[in-house]
Amino acid sequence: MSEPPLLALTRRRGDAPDDSAAAENMRQLVQLRWIAVAGQTATILLVHFGLGVPLPMAQMLGVALALGLVNLATTLAAPRHRVRTIEIMLALLLDMAALTLQLYFSGGADNPFISLYLLQVVLGAILLPTPAAVVLVAATGASYALLTIRALPLTLPSGLIADSADLFAIGRWIAFVMVAGLLVMFIARISRNLRARDAHVADLRQHAAEQDGIVRMGLFASGAAHELGTPLGTLSVILADWRRMPAIANDFSLTADVVEMQGEVGRCKAIVSDILQSAGQPRGEAMERASARAFLDDCVVTWTKLHRDILLDYVPRALEATSVVVDPALRQAVWNLLDNAAEVSPHAIGLEAMVEGDHLIVAVTDDGPGFTPDVLAGVGKLYRSTKGEGHGLGLFLATNLARRLGGRLEARNCTEGGAEVRLILPVAGQGL
Repeated sequence: MSEPPLLALTRRRGDAPDDSAAAENMRQLVQLRWIAVAGQTATILLVHFGLGVPLPMAQMLGVALALGLVNLATTLAAPRHRVRTIEIMLALLLDMAALTLQLYFSGGADNPFISLYLLQVVLGAILLPTPAAVVLVAATGASYALLTIRALPLTLPSGLIADSADLFAIGRWIAFVMVAGLLVMFIARISRNLRARDAHVADLRQHAAEQDGIVRMGLFASGAAHELGTPLGTLSVILADWRRMPAIANDFSLTADVVEMQGEVGRCKAIVSDILQSAGQPRGEAMERASARAFLDDCVVTWTKLHRDILLDYVPRALEATSVVVDPALRQAVWNLLDNAAEVSPHAIGLEAMVEGDHLIVAVTDDGPGFTPDVLAGVGKLYRSTKGEGHGLGLFLATNLARRLGGRLEARNCTEGGAEVRLILPVAGQGL
């Protein structure tokens, strides 16, 4: 499982973070503030009681306690309302104010930990739009200037370290290591988030290109279906007339050929009707819930009638109580997978259907040569096929249909030979 991002850094330049990103950023700030509260409390107690440096304990611990109470209130309130950018800016200003007070009570600008201001500036530059980040930088600069002219000085006990300069040098070194370590951690997380965002954007662009290809093919198919209606109707009339002609009606072989031709023409007309009907319906309107077993049985019966010379080994496994969402194009997608398998394995193919978890698995197998490595790596992409230029639409359309229904398509070469294509669809329910 991937590591959750420290900061939700998906804001594009000039855009405000969306609701989810702002909420995630606030959660991360809350976690960082708890670390700050614990670190401030531990440092105050160590310096005062461990090193014997007198500090205004009530004021400094009060600041840490107030910061903790604000953090607790933020934790309780954040899930119940929309987090806005202004709230993130106020949270960073609050952290900066708390740090300023702690530094005021412990030496001001001479305190080595004043470099922690850099963390506030870096976080502001990352999480806030430019105007808000400028406000934070101005507030930080004003606080630094104030601490240089007014603060409670530190009184170091005699004998703590031979030279007090050595103590401040150690403090500066600790502060430098702390700031550097935190910055490295933040930047590393930021880089991972940016790479993940770039990969997501590239994936969206790929899907957009595929959808564009589907739209273009859909427009072409709708136009072609409209144009094919007339010649198919003419062929149907001519075949009906031929079948009544005595020379053909008295010849059994010719009659069988005409009947088969009528069946093929009828199938073409049904496909054309489905295309025109689907093209006139809004997306999702034609979807319906159906029994997985009944749907697949109908697909198999229709396909085997048109491919009587191919043995189809159909194995449904406990599908009676399973239902799926059926799109008008799903039946054609299953037929395309069977057609592809039959082209490379013209004697026998297999179709196995089963339920695994919350998904219906429809696996089509063949005894052909299998997929080449290039095709297997890009299976489901437009025109990626071993049949030559212009082929590969079957797997492409099946892949996009499965994705639209919430599933996916997988392909592999079988160890014993041949290939397997799995159409994985989410189960819509049990006990239809």
